[in-house]
Amino acid sequence: MINSLGLLKRRRFLPLFTTQFMGAFNDNLFKTAMVLFATYEIFNDERQEGFFNALAAGIFVLPFFLLSALAGQLADTTDKTRIIRVVKLAEIVIMAVGCAGLFLALTGAVTLPLALMLLAVVGLGIHSTFFGPIKYAILPQHLDDEDVLGGTGLVEAGTYLSILFGTIVAGFIYKSTLLVAAVTLTVAFFGYLIAREIPPAPRLGPKLTLDWNPFRASWNLISGTMHVPRLFLAICAISFFWTIGSVLIIAFPPLVKNVLTADASVASLVLGIFSIGVAIGSVVINLLLRGTISARYSPASVIAMGATVLVFWAVVRLWTPAPAGRLYGVAEFVAQAQAVPVLFTLLMVAVFGGMFVVPLYAYLTTTVSKDQTARTVAANNVVNSGAMTFGSAAVAGIMAAGVTASQLLIVVAGMCLVAAWIARKLHLACSAYRLEDEAVKAGEKGAEA
Repeated sequence: MINSLGLLKRRRFLPLFTTQFMGAFNDNLFKTAMVLFATYEIFNDERQEGFFNALAAGIFVLPFFLLSALAGQLADTTDKTRIIRVVKLAEIVIMAVGCAGLFLALTGAVTLPLALMLLAVVGLGIHSTFFGPIKYAILPQHLDDEDVLGGTGLVEAGTYLSILFGTIVAGFIYKSTLLVAAVTLTVAFFGYLIAREIPPAPRLGPKLTLDWNPFRASWNLISGTMHVPRLFLAICAISFFWTIGSVLIIAFPPLVKNVLTADASVASLVLGIFSIGVAIGSVVINLLLRGTISARYSPASVIAMGATVLVFWAVVRLWTPAPAGRLYGVAEFVAQAQAVPVLFTLLMVAVFGGMFVVPLYAYLTTTVSKDQTARTVAANNVVNSGAMTFGSAAVAGIMAAGVTASQLLIVVAGMCLVAAWIARKLHLACSAYRLEDEAVKAGEKGAEA
């Protein structure tokens, strides 16, 4: 197996990697800028801030729940590259709508600008719904089998690095409407141009009859996938990870403002640290597994993630707040004695999270036939989005009831234990499937002899 970084030299991988990198950067730049604007410029109450953040997170993932089945069907019956180009063209229009909301906010209006920005978030959710199954399903079609785990790890690492850059940039430019508009529209345009360089990925299996009923299509998609025990467990484990991630992302901005008493640039830094940690974990697990697709490290990884969440919670409780009426900037924040423990424990939470989830995505795309990969990933997205929507709604409800952002960390630690139990069952199912597959192949060779 070649070094996974060598894939970045290949035309069958680099344009796809770059396209998804720029798309994730743009999504998170806009969403983070919007959330920071609402948190620091509109609301002045932790409950309202948490509710709005949960609302934005919920409407972003709602299209995944409603449209993933259709996205999977299209990707398995149409050239995947063609769909990518249409999706990237739509991104330009979506960003234009969001930027219109930002410019209207300069007039002092609140309701219409926020409505347009939230509409853009819905559009970005639809954009990601149709791109999501393809960025993983196209890998087995463009790469050799021994390179799929490395490619999946690079895609995952690239996604979180782009989230890092998007959140950091948003923290510094969210007050400048012109800059946000210029950056998001420029990135969307060049993302479309680069997408045109992705090699074709034509349909491999028979042409499908599309089911346009989102509920029936979703049910058929899930029932056609989840009855396979190993896929059921992998999808459940991934769903728990994303639900945990959504709770953390919702909690971070209010936690930074009200507990760490820091400004928007620090909130962006915290989100960025989390993103780069997942990217590091994605690379580390690929090195540990050496290209072998296995869930054997996933249970230990998510247990370690839960333990570091508890450490993070304990460290945050020891934080010394800023003087009344003030918020720490980045320089003041990192100068505090507790800053290094806070940022390091947060980084490790994310590293273990990346180590947990990356092999699960690779497993989904390599244990089904290549003409079913997009639908399998789409089924995963439907379940993931349902779990994340439920998680966002639950967070909105419990924060409205008075639960603080720091108390949510205890909930996350408990969820990690459930994820570890599922991951353990998945590892056992993976081992049984591998032995069965090897026995079948040995039997076929014996019959040929």
